[in-house]
Amino acid sequence: MTNPSHALVTPPPTNTPLRFGYGTNGLTDLRLNDALALLADLGYDGVGLTLDHMHLDPLAPDLPARTRRVAQRLATLGLDVTVETGARYVLDPRRKHGPTLLDPEPDDRSRRVGLLIRAVQVAADLGAHAVHCFSGITPAGTDQDTAWKRLVESLTPVLEAATTAGVPLAVEPEPGHLLATLADFHHLRRILGDPQDLGLTLDIGHCQCLEPLSPADCVRAAAPWLRHVQIEDMRRGIHEHLPFGDGEIDFPPVLSALAATGYQGLTVVELPRHSHAGPHFADHSLQFLHRAAATAVTPSDPAPPHGDPSATPEGSSTS
Repeated sequence: MTNPSHALVTPPPTNTPLRFGYGTNGLTDLRLNDALALLADLGYDGVGLTLDHMHLDPLAPDLPARTRRVAQRLATLGLDVTVETGARYVLDPRRKHGPTLLDPEPDDRSRRVGLLIRAVQVAADLGAHAVHCFSGITPAGTDQDTAWKRLVESLTPVLEAATTAGVPLAVEPEPGHLLATLADFHHLRRILGDPQDLGLTLDIGHCQCLEPLSPADCVRAAAPWLRHVQIEDMRRGIHEHLPFGDGEIDFPPVLSALAATGYQGLTVVELPRHSHAGPHFADHSLQFLHRAAATAVTPSDPAPPHGDPSATPEGSSTS
């Protein structure tokens, strides 16, 4: 799947100021209005809004009216937004992240497609800069060719909806999923014919976890397709979202590389397993990122590639 022409793309430096957000999947113990007020008070630029039963439930009645109220709240607080679709049990109370775009049953895949199309409409109504999604884990007994065929067929109507709505779809490589790496993203992009509205969600921790390039080089390589960024600390070969300072990532070079790409969307902290202390970690994270950004400089020599990770726990996706 690897295409050497996509190994490293270095755009001209622009040093666009970074804009930070925090994911509501790390604030699930707060009401949405309270979570948004907290982020605004702390000084965040925006929010990564995961559509879930506790925060703008995409399956409950009166979604358009509830979405309008959230849009008004965001405008009042001065927060930008991206829409995320990684809720654990929003479609099935017994299957984490199920059903997926790869499920054997067409009706199950259709349910996930329907949720993503609904998320596109919510994003358009909120004025979001992107809609995030991921492929899902390849079901047992499914060969790779069949899995990729299902993914392409499932994403096609979602991309059509995104094009109509004018909202980019930002697919996230997830450890353990069919689409796990930047190389996999390019494979999907080529199969689909490089559609303009197919973009990339780059998770900085995932780069540390399993990509052969360093996180800063992943940012540079991903720049032309970058539509959404998630950020947290992580260790090599272990898919566990960690608070900043608890992992191995050197963040100033990463933030410097990101600023140089000209990326204008949100860089959203993703700590979904730390909701029990969400306000604390939201405060800590923004202070950390501001300090790291203030010390970010463009290195004269790029960091060496990572090489192979020591291990990648399969199925540990999106916490």
